[in-house]
Amino acid sequence: MEIKKAVITAAGPSQRSLPLQTLVDRDGKSKSALAIIVDESLQSGIEEICVVVNPGDREAYRAAAGPHGKRLSFVEQTQPLGYGHAVWCAKEFTGASPFLLLVGDHLYISHGAKRCAQQLVETAAVEACTVSAVQATRENKLPHYGAVGGRLAGARQGLYLVSDVVEKPTPTVAEQSLIVPGLRAGHYLCFFGMHVLTPRVMALLGEEVAAAGDKGRVQLSAALARLAEHERYLACELQGGRFDIGVKYGLLTAQLALALAGEDRDEVLSGLVELLARGGK
Repeated sequence: MEIKKAVITAAGPSQRSLPLQTLVDRDGKSKSALAIIVDESLQSGIEEICVVVNPGDREAYRAAAGPHGKRLSFVEQTQPLGYGHAVWCAKEFTGASPFLLLVGDHLYISHGAKRCAQQLVETAAVEACTVSAVQATRENKLPHYGAVGGRLAGARQGLYLVSDVVEKPTPTVAEQSLIVPGLRAGHYLCFFGMHVLTPRVMALLGEEVAAAGDKGRVQLSAALARLAEHERYLACELQGGRFDIGVKYGLLTAQLALALAGEDRDEVLSGLVELLARGGK
């Protein structure tokens, strides 16, 4: 399975300005969050990128993408009908192709030579099915993420066959249906904000959109839960971390992670030690 297209969702009413925020990337250059996400995609073998935006945001996003702005496609989500609906809005762009899906308010830091998106794309290409990136997450963070339940898929560590998908489960629901053998107690496999989706998922989203009408909200998790009932669907733990820039201190945490993973790591560490020695003053 060849994955050459990517969709970045950035139309959420409360998150639409986040991809435009400026950070210093690992190479020491100032970039918008959107440009960092686009770099993540392109360095993972992606050739075509579509950004789902709010009406009227197209040019701001094109400018924020910097040198990559001219190569981006855009589609507008004209009604705020949920994350799944935003993904479905890119149906004409994705067509009959599998695609990498990223969210505009998450940044990713790899712990190895390969980018997080590259790890996921390569896994999906080999397994030839939908694969969601996941991260073991403490149960107190469950209200912020979709989560999956399942079991190890063969002998490969960190690859799971998904049996259940629940959007922002309560701890009680998670304990009942999302226990994954081998995880630490009180931890669950939560979405990383990155998926490789097959055309079947887009078809299922279309059915969800039709059923919801103009007043319902469509979640990607609902389509993925249906997918898990009918065909092989995997979750993969990546060698890296996700940073949600939409939560309190999210931008600060993401900036620190980028700085500590970059070429100016020693300078940043020295500055942090000096700051801590002064008691933060």
